[in-house]
Amino acid sequence: MPGPHWSNSDLDTLRAKFYQLHIAVEQSPAATAITDTEGRIEYVNQRFIEVTGYTREELIGKTPAMIQSGLTPEIVYHDLWQTLRSGQVWRGELQNRKKSGELYWEAETITPVRNDAGEVVRFVAVKEDITERKRQEEELRLLASVFQTGQATLITDPEMRIERVNQAFTDITGYRPEEVIGHTPRLFKSGRHDKAFYSQLWQDVIETGHWQGEIWNRNKYGEIYPLWQSITAVHDEAGNIRHFIAVFHNIAERKRLEQELEQQATRDHLTGAHNRRAFDAAMRKAIRQAERSDNTFSLLLFDIDLFKSVNDQHGHDTGDVILKRLALLVGKTLRSTDLLARWGGEEFAILLQDTSAQGASTFAERLRQQVAETRLQGLAVTISLGIAEYRRGESPEEMLARADGALYRAKRAGRNRVGIADTHP
Repeated sequence: MPGPHWSNSDLDTLRAKFYQLHIAVEQSPAATAITDTEGRIEYVNQRFIEVTGYTREELIGKTPAMIQSGLTPEIVYHDLWQTLRSGQVWRGELQNRKKSGELYWEAETITPVRNDAGEVVRFVAVKEDITERKRQEEELRLLASVFQTGQATLITDPEMRIERVNQAFTDITGYRPEEVIGHTPRLFKSGRHDKAFYSQLWQDVIETGHWQGEIWNRNKYGEIYPLWQSITAVHDEAGNIRHFIAVFHNIAERKRLEQELEQQATRDHLTGAHNRRAFDAAMRKAIRQAERSDNTFSLLLFDIDLFKSVNDQHGHDTGDVILKRLALLVGKTLRSTDLLARWGGEEFAILLQDTSAQGASTFAERLRQQVAETRLQGLAVTISLGIAEYRRGESPEEMLARADGALYRAKRAGRNRVGIADTHP
């Protein structure tokens, strides 16, 4: 303390300097606390109050234990007090808890304050909130772990220029890092998706921060393959996008298995034509479409004439080969919108989209002649056909019954003929 020889002017100057120091500490952006040698808080600045959520009255006289989270290892506090009691400055990181219960990280520097005799009389703690830095470090650790997995990963900047890829990316795409860094993912476009697909994809990413789904890409060798991909937007504290992260894996094998299962569920195992289940679904769909529009469609039923005699004389193996070759021959005459199904035994059904009874009759006559002129497994084979054009309001069962009636009439008239059901009730 100043002695009696200090003038009033000197004292005023000293008070002014102390006031300026107080203002500087009080308004500092770093949380600051002063404690006694037992750790009891004697002073905290405004930033300390803002960070912890406690009032000054709640803090003075207490120890920093009131903001401890219980998650910082005890060895850290042991090292802290051992360092301070030896008169040294301690620096480290602590995970604390606000009054609200929210956890946060601080980087702290605690400095011993000595009196004129060199004795430690107080500690000054200056704290920096490093919660965001810790979050980013954790994000980078997670990202590093992703890079070590079998999932292909690429990271881009906000302009979608590729900054980093992992080994799994190279394994799947064929591209080495130096071949893609600086480029955008447009490099991998397959041409299978239109602008609307990509527009919706990026709209989802920007609006929700995430997108995932199936996408087809092209690898370095020009091969097109399916991926299951997720894209995530990474934002900074201000809410601006810093990176896009895409994680994906090749699902070609899964798609192959799905297709195989689909084949098993909807295809006849012998001929490869659709089965009755698939044909029924397609017919119901055609009816719904016809009801909503002025379009029509026709149904053809046909079977092999006297097929039982073929099996009896030449064996079932020969009969199976004839069925397969007949299905192949008929399939080649159809449009991509038409559908062939094995109805059962030697009977088949054809759905001709956007085709009237007259158009179906022309097609059926041409098909009948083609089969009659083709020797299947060295044998002369003929077919009989029945045709029914869709009547508005009728059920699939009713339409099938009419086509079956037309087929029966063709057989009764001598086989190797085309029968047409009435188009009007």
